[in-house]
Amino acid sequence: MIETVGAVLFALALLHTFSAKWFEGQSERFPRHAGLFHLLGEVEVVFGFWAIVLIIAMALLGGGASAIAYAESRKYTEPLFVFVVMVVAASRPVLELVSQLTATLARMAPVRTELALAWLGLALVPLTGSLITEPAAMTIAALMLAPQVFRKDVPEWAKYAALGTLFVNVSIGGTLTSYAAPPVLMVASTWGWDSAFMLQTFGWKAALAVAVNATGLIILLRPYLKVATPNATPRAPVPLAVSLVHLAVLAGVVVLAHHPVLFLGLFMLFLGFTHAYQDHQNPLILKEALLVGFFLAGLVVLGGMQQWWLQPLVSSLGPTSIFFGALGLTAITDNAALTYLGSLIVGLSDQAKYMLMAGAVAGGGLTVIANAPNPAGAALLRNGFDDESIGAVGLLLGALAPTVVASGFLLL
Repeated sequence: MIETVGAVLFALALLHTFSAKWFEGQSERFPRHAGLFHLLGEVEVVFGFWAIVLIIAMALLGGGASAIAYAESRKYTEPLFVFVVMVVAASRPVLELVSQLTATLARMAPVRTELALAWLGLALVPLTGSLITEPAAMTIAALMLAPQVFRKDVPEWAKYAALGTLFVNVSIGGTLTSYAAPPVLMVASTWGWDSAFMLQTFGWKAALAVAVNATGLIILLRPYLKVATPNATPRAPVPLAVSLVHLAVLAGVVVLAHHPVLFLGLFMLFLGFTHAYQDHQNPLILKEALLVGFFLAGLVVLGGMQQWWLQPLVSSLGPTSIFFGALGLTAITDNAALTYLGSLIVGLSDQAKYMLMAGAVAGGGLTVIANAPNPAGAALLRNGFDDESIGAVGLLLGALAPTVVASGFLLL
């Protein structure tokens, strides 16, 4: 009974996700209730909201003790990690170092600076997700691209094309190692996939697809790209020692990604450090990161009730069907949850394992919920869209072409 309720609520959450932009539109029609419609239009709130509904339903059907036991049995390491790494990666010292590096590389490129900067944000930074994790790469890339591409004067179709390309490139760009992409991390130890295997089997194909996607988009968006205008009152540069502390904290969080007690403790020290040296900081993106963490935690709670129908479906498919099945299922469920369920299937062939992973990462840009870092990018870039909301249909259409390119390379 409760599994059916969980599936129904999951379907309602998906429907709500695709309707988020509609709710934002209603806030203008009904200004008296604008606050409620704005809340319901927040994509990051959707799954957390329906997860709470699920826990209430479990309490009513099976008692409060069972509902609490289920909620506490879920693992929230990934939502906590994404929250922490977003805040640290988006801090001023880290962003300025990345900006200086990319600006130097852009000046060396044989094309206009704004084209080179956008290409680096869409190609190089997503590939660094294999080292610093995908959520960190998504955060840095989104903040780099926001003033260049996601501006009010850029057509909506162009921004959706850029968003879809960014999401797809981050999803496949983390497959050069075995620890940085959530869907890979879920199966690496079970299937014996180390970083050397990932680089030889997935990584080089993903790197080629990322380069093709970024190049194609830059050609398409050439008329709309421009270098961000610097602040009218430039601030003093961040001291090297402060930058090194921020980089050390980011590295520590990445290394301790599976140990929430430790990386949360390191994060508390980081907050104290930023307060002590606040002259060298921008406001931390705590609100945006908390919303993303809430979204992912809701996905963990709701996703835990979907195994009963997802696992039989995946196990019944052949290798080629698994690829396209995973590609489609990723659009309606987190790709890490999908590969995790695949790792539970006994007797899955090596070819089937490859196809499951390839489909899961190739489809990671189709929706906001398809890949764990996507909500982070959506939270940081949505202000550049009409109504400050990202439409699910627009994102799906924007991600189609880069998804086809990624699928083509991964099926080589």
